[in-house]
Amino acid sequence: MDLRKLKTLIDLVSESNISELEITETEGKVRIVKGGGAAPVQYVQTLAAPQAAAAPAPAGVPAAAPAVAGAPAAEAAPAGHAVKSPMVGTFYRSSSPGAAAFVEVGSKVNEGDTLCIIEAMKILNEIEADKSGTVTQILGENGQAVEYGQPLFIIE
Repeated sequence: MDLRKLKTLIDLVSESNISELEITETEGKVRIVKGGGAAPVQYVQTLAAPQAAAAPAPAGVPAAAPAVAGAPAAEAAPAGHAVKSPMVGTFYRSSSPGAAAFVEVGSKVNEGDTLCIIEAMKILNEIEADKSGTVTQILGENGQAVEYGQPLFIIE
């Protein structure tokens, strides 16, 4: 299933009164469930070989290592509203290599203003502010890969 069709389905679910949509096609199955925020998508490729289940840990071996006393705590999340990446792709701060960045630290933004571009599958996707405020941090590096849900900007 192509990315545009998938995005259209996600938009339809998020804008409608339905809470779940499942579509089966020859190349796979898509299940979209509406949650509190963005609609999570589960895509199952039916032609792929099934993966082996993970083996349980042997007796006497802990499943996860306990935290070491005195070890530094995980970094605290930055204060403010995090604008997160809606997809996997390449992060760009401007529309072209020589152009000025869409926003800088200290820039005032309104809801709907373009913050950056994420290139995914040769498609340039403008990422817009979902809240008005001031950009206090830019967490993405120009030209670097970003993951789904990765914080890109902090707006206060």
